Amino acid sequence: MKRNHSIDMCNGSLADKILLFALPLMASSLLQLLFNAADVVVVGRFAGKEALAAVGSNTSLINLTINLFIGLSVGTNVVVSRDLGAGRHDNVSRGVHTAMTLALISGVGMMIFGMVMVRQLLEWMSSPTDVIDLATIYLRIYFLGMPANLTYNFGAAILRAQGDTQRPLYFLTFAGVVNVLLNLIFVIGLRMDVAGVALATIIAQYISAALVVRCLIQETGPLHLELKHLGLNKRVVVQILKVGLPAGFQGVVFSLSNVVIQSSLNSFNDPVLVAGSAAGANIESFVYTTMNAFHQAAISFVGQNYGAAKCDRVDKVARYCTLFAVLFGLVLGNLAYLFGAPLAGIYAPGEPDVVQQALVRMLYICCPYFICGVMEGLVGTLRGLGSSVIPMLVSVVGACGLRLLWVAAVFPRYRTPACLYLSYPVTWTITALFHFLFLMLVVRRRAFAKVRSGGPAYLSTEGHHPKI
Repeated sequence: MKRNHSIDMCNGSLADKILLFALPLMASSLLQLLFNAADVVVVGRFAGKEALAAVGSNTSLINLTINLFIGLSVGTNVVVSRDLGAGRHDNVSRGVHTAMTLALISGVGMMIFGMVMVRQLLEWMSSPTDVIDLATIYLRIYFLGMPANLTYNFGAAILRAQGDTQRPLYFLTFAGVVNVLLNLIFVIGLRMDVAGVALATIIAQYISAALVVRCLIQETGPLHLELKHLGLNKRVVVQILKVGLPAGFQGVVFSLSNVVIQSSLNSFNDPVLVAGSAAGANIESFVYTTMNAFHQAAISFVGQNYGAAKCDRVDKVARYCTLFAVLFGLVLGNLAYLFGAPLAGIYAPGEPDVVQQALVRMLYICCPYFICGVMEGLVGTLRGLGSSVIPMLVSVVGACGLRLLWVAAVFPRYRTPACLYLSYPVTWTITALFHFLFLMLVVRRRAFAKVRSGGPAYLSTEGHHPKI
């Protein structure tokens, strides 16, 4: 008997279902981070500080270049969730085939862009001279995996729309084991250094992409994928872009501000500082991804319940997801700092100066990370309601704008790494406050008014949804 991997998001209790959805997603995201963590740990132990800085300092640049397209996968999740909630299975099928085609086209485009532009991008970021050559090698190989990276992310977004976060976990578990084994073979056995860890990563990405495509092909319901039906449906593309482009641009904005922070750190021209920051950032990523799981849960649960016109459940989803994100961020963020020295030592064994720099970063970012959890829950709710422009605009001002202002006005007066790190909790607080005000005073009222007025547009057979 075939196991049912979906979750009924529109009926019954919510808290347990949100956790059932979020915990496997959390584990999946942690495994994705282990791809990068395995790279950083292996090069830190077997290839030296320069290789560690070359691999670890590229996270913000990688996120900057791919977040626009990851945003499109968010748009896919919202569109498919709404159609599933409203029972429009024909529209779901068109969404699946359009999204997977879009993933493949976007991945090939990003691969070409990365191969051509990475050296120039690193120069613009003021990458240290003793790191830039190794970083260029790593990134050029990494970008060869972009078609697989986006194919997996779009496919996983489709599965999440029906509440299936378990099978993506299985796929990443297998790919993650392969990645770690190949890291050891390529770096320790074949002495390939940064090229070896990059090659191991993209092989693992192609494995996870192949598994998620195989899963969709074997689906028997509305999520079934037929390769011969791949193509772009204009209406679905427009719907995905309406939500996905602002969401992607928001991710780009956050990443741009992080690139500015990284460039300011690079300006100290201190490999120990850069390596310590890279180690701290990798540890922080594990905390962040636990909170982001509830952001993703809010998108799917709000999307389906809004599509089914169940406004009371939308409010409950928003409260639960935000509360869970805050609790995980508060507990795990402070535990990460408490055990920061041994954790950072995994990345830089025998390098106490690197560990100390990692702890400085974690004090200012990990401990108050729960503030970012508030922001994650609120943004997930806004996106599930179909509002992607407002969170984008708030992030442009609150995240990118204020951080750029901080770097331009505050950092020159107090030129220390701690000053740069302090910009994160300050901007999280301001941005979360504005997200809350817009959700309660503008977006939620408009969305619920459309539902209660009778005959909302998003329940029509055309599959349109209200422009919020």
